[in-house]
Amino acid sequence: MATLSDIGVSAIINILGAFAFLLAFALLRLQPINDRVYFPKWYINGKRSAPRHVGNFVGKFVNLNFKTYLTFLNWMPQAMQMSEAQIIEHAGLDSAVFLRIYTLGLKIFVPTALVALLVLIPVNVSDGILFFLSKDLVVSDIDKLSISNIKPESLKFFVHIAMEYLFTFWTCFMLYKEYGRVAAMRLKFLASQDRHAEQFTVLVRNVPYESKRAITDSVENFFKKNHPDDYLCHQAVYNANKFAKLVRKRARLQNWLDYNQLKFERNPEKRPITKKGFLGLWGERVDSIDYYKQQLKEFDRRLTMERESILKDSKSIMPAAFVSFNSRCGAAVCAQTQQSKNPTLWLTNWAPEPRDIYWSNLSISFFSLTLRKLLISAAVFALVFFYMIPIAFVQSLANLEGLEKVAPFLRPLIEWKVIKSFLQGFLPGLALKVFLFVLPAILMFMSKIEGHVALSVLERRTAAKYYYFMLVNVFLGSIVAGTAFQQLHAFLHESATQIPRNIGVSIPMKATFFMTYIMVDGWAGIAGEILRLKPLVIFHLKNMFLVKTERDVERAMDPGSVDFPETLPSLQLYFLLGIVYAVVTPILLPFILIFFAFAYLVYRHQVINVYNQRYESCAAFWPHVHGRIIASLVISQLLLMGLLSTKKAAKSTPFLVVLPVLTLTFHKYCKSRFEPAFRKYPIEEAMEKDLQDRSSESDTNLKAYLADAYLHPIFHSFEEIELEDVKIDKKPPPDSPSPPLSELSSPSPTHDAKDHKEVEPSGTSQTSHNVQHYEVGQPGDLFHYEYEQTSHVYHYDFESQYHHDSQYQHNGYHY
Repeated sequence: MATLSDIGVSAIINILGAFAFLLAFALLRLQPINDRVYFPKWYINGKRSAPRHVGNFVGKFVNLNFKTYLTFLNWMPQAMQMSEAQIIEHAGLDSAVFLRIYTLGLKIFVPTALVALLVLIPVNVSDGILFFLSKDLVVSDIDKLSISNIKPESLKFFVHIAMEYLFTFWTCFMLYKEYGRVAAMRLKFLASQDRHAEQFTVLVRNVPYESKRAITDSVENFFKKNHPDDYLCHQAVYNANKFAKLVRKRARLQNWLDYNQLKFERNPEKRPITKKGFLGLWGERVDSIDYYKQQLKEFDRRLTMERESILKDSKSIMPAAFVSFNSRCGAAVCAQTQQSKNPTLWLTNWAPEPRDIYWSNLSISFFSLTLRKLLISAAVFALVFFYMIPIAFVQSLANLEGLEKVAPFLRPLIEWKVIKSFLQGFLPGLALKVFLFVLPAILMFMSKIEGHVALSVLERRTAAKYYYFMLVNVFLGSIVAGTAFQQLHAFLHESATQIPRNIGVSIPMKATFFMTYIMVDGWAGIAGEILRLKPLVIFHLKNMFLVKTERDVERAMDPGSVDFPETLPSLQLYFLLGIVYAVVTPILLPFILIFFAFAYLVYRHQVINVYNQRYESCAAFWPHVHGRIIASLVISQLLLMGLLSTKKAAKSTPFLVVLPVLTLTFHKYCKSRFEPAFRKYPIEEAMEKDLQDRSSESDTNLKAYLADAYLHPIFHSFEEIELEDVKIDKKPPPDSPSPPLSELSSPSPTHDAKDHKEVEPSGTSQTSHNVQHYEVGQPGDLFHYEYEQTSHVYHYDFESQYHHDSQYQHNGYHY
C-alpha cells in the first residue's frame, strides 16, 4: 500500500517529467526546423509559411533571435485567446465540443472538491478506527482520510449519504445544462452550414439482387416509384480494392520521378542514373527520368484496364448506393423511415460526409453484419478477461506489503526505501499505461470487422469498447485484483464473517493506486501530448531519408487529429474516478482537478495549432459522453451502498436506494429531450433551409453539384500538365514580411516568412499553370530558381477508404 511519502515521490517524478516535457516543447517550437511539426494546422489553412532564415547556415535550423526565448511560455495565454465561436470556425464543432468536456469536468469537480474537502475529511478523520484495526490489515495514512476510517454503525454515515445526494444533483444539473447547450450548438451549426452533399444524400444498403436487372437500375426504379417528387440521382458503389493498390504504387513512382526531375533541374549538366534491380541496389544502370516515365506509362495502362474491367463486371457493383434528393426535406424523410416491407432490405441512413466514408464495408450484407457483431462482441468479452492477467500483475506491484505476506523471499529487495517508494509511487501507473498502449489499435480493427461505414462511427464504436475495457479492467479489475493480493493474508487467518468487512474497507484503499495512475497518465502523459515527440522524430527522419518533393514535405507533416477512440474513454474514466471517490476518498479530487485544468489548456493549444480533423460529425459523440457520466453516478451509488452495508449502517443505507432510480429517470428524460437532435434531422429545419435556397435561387445547379459529390474513386478524372522550360535568376532576398493573415492568424512564434507571389504563365499558352515558390538561402547569397512544369501526367484523386487525399499531380516548383 502506497504511503504519503510514496505518493510524494510519484508526484515529484511526474511533476518534474511534465515540466521537462513543457520546457522542451516551449524551446522546440521556437526552432524554424520544427515549425511544421508544432503549427501544421496553419500551414494546411494556408495562413502560415515556412520561416525564412537570415544570416549563416545555423539560422536555417536554430532560432537565433534570443529575444523570443524570453517569451517561451507565451503559448499558454495564446491558447486561451481564441473564442469558442472562432474555434468552431477554425477547427469545427467536434473540436469545440471536445474541449467542452474538460470545462464540464471543472464545473462539476471544483465545487464538489471544495465541499468534500471541507466537510468529509474532518468527518473521516474524527473517528480514527483504522488505528485500532488488526496489524494483518494493510492500511496507509491516506486511508485514514477516507470513509474506511469511520467506525461501524456510526451516525456520521448520514453525512456521506447527504453528500452523495448533493454531488449527484449538482452533476445532473450541470449535465442537463451542458446537454441542452451542445444540442443547441449542433442545430445552429447545421443551420449555418452552406450547402453540403450529405444534407441531400442517403446511403442505401442491402439492395436486393434481381435477375436480369443491374443494381443501378434497381435503385433508380425503386426510388422513382417510391419517392417520385424528391428523387434526383444516385451513384453506385464499386469494389475497387485492387485498383487502389495500383494507385498507391503509382504514387510512389510519381514521387521518384518528381525527385529526379528536380534533381536534374538543379544540376542540368548531369542526368540522374538509377539501377533497375531491387530498391535500385543492383541491375542495369538507366536514365532515371526516362525509366520512371516509362514505368508510369505502364501503370497508367494497367489502371485504365483495371478501371474498364470494374465497370464491365456486374459483380464489381456493390449492393449499396448513394441516393441524392432535390431537397433536404426529401432526404430526411427517406433517411428516417423504413423503405420496404422487408426490414432487412433497402436499409437507409444519412450518408456520411464524403471524407468520412469507409468504402470497404459498404458491401457487407445485413446477415453478415449481424453475425460479425455477434462474433466481435464475444471477442471483446474474451479480450477484456484476457487482460485481467497483466492487470492483476500490475496490482501486485502496487501493493508490495500485501505481496510480502505471500512471497516473503522478496522482502530484502522490497525493504530498500528508494526502490520501495519508486515501485509503489510511480511504476504501477506506468506499467498499466504500457499495457494499454496497443489496445486502441486492436479495438479499432475489431470495429472495422463489425462493418461500420463511416470513420466517425468506427471511432465512436472503438471508444465504446475501450470504455468498457477501462471500466472492467482498470477500475473494477484494479479493485478486485488489488484486494485479492492485499488482503490475502487476512482472509486466510480470519473467519468467513470478517471477509465482507475487509472487502468493504479495501475499496477506498485503492485510491492510492488511482492517484499514481492519474499522475502518470493525466499529468506527465498530457505534457507528452503537447511535446509531440513521436511526430517530431518521424518528421525529421522522413525529411532526411524519404522527402523528395514539396508534396512529400506536406505528407511528412502529419498533424493528426483528436484521438477520440482513446481520449474519450480516458476522460470518462477520470469522471468515474472523481464521482466514485468524491464521497469515499475526497483527497483524490485535487489530482482530478489538476488533470482537467492542465488537459484543457494543452488540448486547446493542439486544436488551434496542430490537429486537422479528418471529418466533422457535428458533436455526434456527446450522447455517449453524457450516458457514461450517468453510468459513473449509478456505479458510485451502488458501490457506496455496498460499502455501507459492510459498515453495519442499516439505519442510513436504505436512504440511498432511491438515488439510482432518480438518476436513471433523469437520464431517460434527457435522452428523450435532447438525443433526437443527435439522431435525426428535424423536418422543420430541413424545410427552412430548403426555402432559403429557393428564395436565393441557390439550388439551380443542385444536380450538377451532387453528381460528383459521392463519386467512387475509380471515376475521378485525369489531369494533364506539361513540362516546359527552366528559368534561373539570381535576386536578393526579399525584405518585406509576408502579407497579413486573416482574422484567425497563426500564433507566435512568428518568423519572417518568404514572399509567395503568383507568376503569370509566359508565352501565349492557354494552359493554366500551378506554380509554387520556394527560396533557398546559402551563406551570403540567396538564389531564386524557377521553372514552370506542365508535363503530361495522369492525375487521380483517391480518398475515403484509404484515409488520404492522394493527388498525384505535377506542379511547378521554384527554388
